[in-house]
Amino acid sequence: MTNVLPQSVNFSELLRWDVKYFWGQIKSKYPLVSLATFVRDHNEKVRPFEYPEDKFKILGVNNTNGIFHAYDAFGKDIKQPYKKVSTDDFAYNPYRINVGSIGRVPPEHDGTFISPAYVVFSIDKKVILPELFWFILKSEFFNQTLRAATAGSVRMNLTYPLLETLKIPVPPISVQKKIVAYWEKININTKADTASSEELTNSTPNLLAAELGLTPLGETHSKRAFISRWGETERWGVELARELSRKPNLKLSQFPIVSLFEVIEDLQNGWSPKCLSRPAKNDEWGVLKVGAVSFGWFDQSQNKALPKRLKPITQYEVVAGDFIISRANITQYVGACALIDQVRSKLMLCDKLFKVIWKQNSSVLPEYLNEILKIPHLRWQIENKLTGGSPTMKNISKPALLSLKFPLPPLEIQKKIIDVIEAKRNESRTLLNGAKKKLEEVSKQIEKLILGTLSVEDL
Repeated sequence: MTNVLPQSVNFSELLRWDVKYFWGQIKSKYPLVSLATFVRDHNEKVRPFEYPEDKFKILGVNNTNGIFHAYDAFGKDIKQPYKKVSTDDFAYNPYRINVGSIGRVPPEHDGTFISPAYVVFSIDKKVILPELFWFILKSEFFNQTLRAATAGSVRMNLTYPLLETLKIPVPPISVQKKIVAYWEKININTKADTASSEELTNSTPNLLAAELGLTPLGETHSKRAFISRWGETERWGVELARELSRKPNLKLSQFPIVSLFEVIEDLQNGWSPKCLSRPAKNDEWGVLKVGAVSFGWFDQSQNKALPKRLKPITQYEVVAGDFIISRANITQYVGACALIDQVRSKLMLCDKLFKVIWKQNSSVLPEYLNEILKIPHLRWQIENKLTGGSPTMKNISKPALLSLKFPLPPLEIQKKIIDVIEAKRNESRTLLNGAKKKLEEVSKQIEKLILGTLSVEDL
């Protein structure tokens, strides 16, 4: 039997009254310490708009990457104060921490900035090591504590004052150091396998470019004085003109150069009605969000439920075999694309996603188009056709996408190239899955070490 509740409890011991509250009580050999004793609200803010020509590195937080570099922006484009963060600070989305939207700031992001929408705090390293605290934040017992602390809420909102009331086990520093050392020892091999997996995955765009006879792109020059050909400049701007110094030379390829409009029938975008804030259930209609393709694969969970009062437009429903391209997002995700392998029924395109309408007997394989749009030479074209003043929402028009140019080998050569790329991807998945399995096993051990149900002396 799980979640056994106490028969009686002293009223003075209650922080809040809710039966579910007791589910979050952690059983540990080590004392439970209130976070208020060692966390500090880190609320240092700057006003980027007071430094209009300075460039600011902006971070984001999600459940996939933790802390990540979201974009760079000039101060004049940032309209509100931002929080400045330092190495080993922690930041989380108060409305999405229950799905793991929390991160620890690594050294390479020291002195960068993050939206004030995130809760940012630092810790007293004399009480708890950052590495150990990070383990706890990602642990199942802490997740259970979070669910208990927000029991009864319509929408989870872990405010900083509520965060301070939470209690976690804190082993002695000597034990903490042994746990961290054990993790680092095991992590060496998994890091190597993960790095090899990432190297294989990241090499596929350059592999495809090399197979097509294309050379790597150069660096953008930073000279104050330079010459730019007016006829090659689609839009005027100093940064855009500088980018022409690394414009891809597609003529180096031995294959014919085509535009996207020559090999497909059309691009169709969808519909974005005002939806519910939650994802659609399996028997409900939903509308895909741009996040459904942002990372280069299709994620059907990225959708919002269509209100029952609205009638679905069935022509926008996506099915297996559809190829989707994002037309709006932050710069690095505009033009992100995915070929749908499997998808549940009753999901529609939003108006920020395009679906490719194929020609009969098309001269391009969907799998090839899915790969070619990811190579640096196409990314350069996409990013130099973007419009929109906001750094958090750039757009690319339908005509701009249709004008993208790329080498097009015969179908049989496209198939051979895709087979080579897929073989590398399979090798990458094998390495990554092995590393993930090992990390899952070790994570369970570490939870036991933190709770004291497994002794560090037994390692």
